[in-house]
Amino acid sequence: MKSCILHDLIQLSLMSSFDEIAKALHDHDSFVILSHVRPDGDAIGSTIALGSALEAMGKKVTMINEDGVPDSLAFLPGSDRVSQPSDEVLDVQVAIAVDCANKPRLGENALKMASDAKLWINIDHHKSNPGYGDLTHIDSNSPATGQILYHLITSQDLPFTDETRDSIYVAVSTDTGSFQYSGTTADTYDMAADLVRRGVDVGKINELTYDSHPFRRVALTRALLNTLEMSECGQIADWQLHQSVKKELSLKPDDSEDLINIIRAIDGVTVALFFEQLK
Repeated sequence: MKSCILHDLIQLSLMSSFDEIAKALHDHDSFVILSHVRPDGDAIGSTIALGSALEAMGKKVTMINEDGVPDSLAFLPGSDRVSQPSDEVLDVQVAIAVDCANKPRLGENALKMASDAKLWINIDHHKSNPGYGDLTHIDSNSPATGQILYHLITSQDLPFTDETRDSIYVAVSTDTGSFQYSGTTADTYDMAADLVRRGVDVGKINELTYDSHPFRRVALTRALLNTLEMSECGQIADWQLHQSVKKELSLKPDDSEDLINIIRAIDGVTVALFFEQLK
């Protein structure tokens, strides 16, 4: 109990207000937005959502990700403006890290590209985030960084573009298991309802997010099921992805995204493990 209270106090001490963050956004002209390697929907969605809002404010914005946008998220409007880092060191005033629990996970090349930034802003929902940056807003009670950005943008009357709307929806939907995980709150549903009122095409965007996969993902599922092991008690399930399968199927990093939910859903399983062989 004491450790939980201490953790909450530390997070509160690291919490910059939306007013402080919005002032920094208004007071500066050039920004670079980054998120973690092997990005998911919350990482890319949060990047585009904030980047689009800043562009609508007339700001110069560069959006980068060490590994680029996964094929599964390329349908998001604005995803074409998220690029992998080059050798260039940007002449930029502010670097904003979204949905990244620790700075090294932004990637070596991305960090180099943003190294001249004079101000760092850190917006995240991971409990393990130590609060790196000059302005930090870490809310571990939020199920997704996209939901934090929704409140930042709406509370500060920042531009709410169609790109921002769709990206926030995907960011929060993917990080909540399509609004199913226990971290989903009434506030999450209120936000989703507002996004629908703002014009989110729920049917289309859910189809593109969850029901549009390359055949290699199906082949990967078959290969993983062939490695499935269960503990004698039936409470632990694991499967393994080997380099040979990656090569055979020409897999991309996001092809395995969320597949662990298949074995997590086995009746009686309380621990599901996905072992991936890395180089």
